[in-house]
Amino acid sequence: MALSLRFYGVFVVLLVSLLLSKASSTSHHEHHHHQLKSLHFALFQHETINRTGYIVVNGVGGAGISQTTTPFGTVFVFQDPMTVTANRSSKVVGMAQGTSVTSSLDGLQSISVAKITLRLKHHSGSVSIVGGTHNVKPSDHPVVGGTGDFLFVQGYVTSSPVNLKGLTVVYKIEFHLYWPPYAAQGS
Repeated sequence: MALSLRFYGVFVVLLVSLLLSKASSTSHHEHHHHQLKSLHFALFQHETINRTGYIVVNGVGGAGISQTTTPFGTVFVFQDPMTVTANRSSKVVGMAQGTSVTSSLDGLQSISVAKITLRLKHHSGSVSIVGGTHNVKPSDHPVVGGTGDFLFVQGYVTSSPVNLKGLTVVYKIEFHLYWPPYAAQGS
């Protein structure tokens, strides 16, 4: 009987030690933080009315059409070049294609969806964004997907007006991109 109790005691000690050891290694693994790969840069979007951007459905009311406003419900489509500086003649490294619908009666806000195709020095592919845009203030748009080197990318894009006068309006587009640890990259 004493032998079986001693065996039982040794068994319990070994089992508890094993469990504590397993819990310790699991706990250590759960607290290990992976360094996320990230990419931060800015480009400039050039939108020229009736050349790279068009109203395809006129809105129904609210504000009139100006450089910064469109009537409520206006559907606008665009295919705008993206350059490395605010100067339209600088190097084109991407294209922003998308649509927006004016969603405020003052004509200053819209819901926007865009695919931004990029041909950068070390990365190429597209980033898809969606969100609310304010025509005269900076707006953050969540990244909802990507292709090519941007497959599985997450993050956000900030659009800020630079020049809203004339036929061509210019926006600074700041990219804040992050790849999750499971995303394999070929770059």
